Amino acid sequence: MNKIAIKVKPSIEKIIRQGHPWLFEGGITKQNSEGKAGDFVVIFDNKKNKFLGIGLYDPFSPIRVKMLHANSSVQINATWFEMKIKTAYEKRLPLLQTDTNSYRLIYGENDGLPSLIADVYADVLVVKLYSPIWLPFLDILQEILLKVSCCNTLVLRLSRNVEQQKAHLNGLKDGQVLHGELKKETIIFTEHGLKFQANVIHGHKTGYFLDHRHNRKKVGELAKNKRVLDVFAYAGGFSVHALAGGAKEVISLDISKQALELSKENAALNPHKGKHGTMAIDAFEGLENLHKQRKEFDMVIIDPPSFAKKDLETERAIKSYARLAKAGINLVAKNGILVLASCSSRVSADEFFDTVTNELRHSRRQFEIIEKTFHDIDHPIGFAEGAYLKTIYFRMK
Repeated sequence: MNKIAIKVKPSIEKIIRQGHPWLFEGGITKQNSEGKAGDFVVIFDNKKNKFLGIGLYDPFSPIRVKMLHANSSVQINATWFEMKIKTAYEKRLPLLQTDTNSYRLIYGENDGLPSLIADVYADVLVVKLYSPIWLPFLDILQEILLKVSCCNTLVLRLSRNVEQQKAHLNGLKDGQVLHGELKKETIIFTEHGLKFQANVIHGHKTGYFLDHRHNRKKVGELAKNKRVLDVFAYAGGFSVHALAGGAKEVISLDISKQALELSKENAALNPHKGKHGTMAIDAFEGLENLHKQRKEFDMVIIDPPSFAKKDLETERAIKSYARLAKAGINLVAKNGILVLASCSSRVSADEFFDTVTNELRHSRRQFEIIEKTFHDIDHPIGFAEGAYLKTIYFRMK
């Protein structure tokens, strides 16, 4: 494998020394040769030609080098990868003591393996690549990930940008089973004692959204005898936990009829006495319609998709969060609970919390903040841009 030597701007040297995992193309001042995806890149400082760090080259991304290690020399080999993966696994061990067999084993940059995600669903491991840099290492990674996770099956998922690099894929396809066998696309897994299903071949991301696990559990603990509205419900994660927690009625609202069918199937996997209904409608329109009908709920959960995938969309995203908060306030009964979440890394936690709290202040309703939550244990934050999930719980007087 080719090794590339580069030098960077003095300001970038400082960032590398601090352990940031991204080196953008514009920060490179000198490069001894062109490279292929997955080639090693060794970064040297400008004054003494001293080793700064090592990463992997990505010619298809403005993040030209994904950093693996900084400040001290190291050999990147199977032993190094195994150390990284075992360290990540050990961080997740407390979660595995909670009647849960689904978790994120590798969270990309935050676990020292940029652009690589590995999620476990029961005995199925789903590896998703967000960069072609990992294709040359796939055999090594596959063996170690299976060994550490004790999974029997490995499914490969590819992001769209990786799928486009057909010349580098050597016939690999999104949804391909690389190890073991998969009798069904849908895997049943356990989350805090409740059963859910993930389509590991065609589902969003790797098949399910694992990041809100702790919030779903909390909603279940708060839901007893309540009427609950779950907005942007997708596969019904919050809805199912609310029903299992003793909610007397839950409405799952989502624009996707297919997603709502999943929510019904997930609810059916778990015993519950409460009524479960669905609304297939745009969230903003649905919230407005419910307000016009003078509907009220004891708990309203609003967990939208990322509104800001680009920096230019941040202002619009903040306005959308404000609109959703205002719409949610109108539907919460006296002494009810409003749960608002954001999964956009481009909107900081402070910006999000301030935005929605200001909407509550303008509503003239008294309220108290019950709790703010962030990432669960299997989504560690290793650098600033790795933080994206934030949730706030209000009690409305």
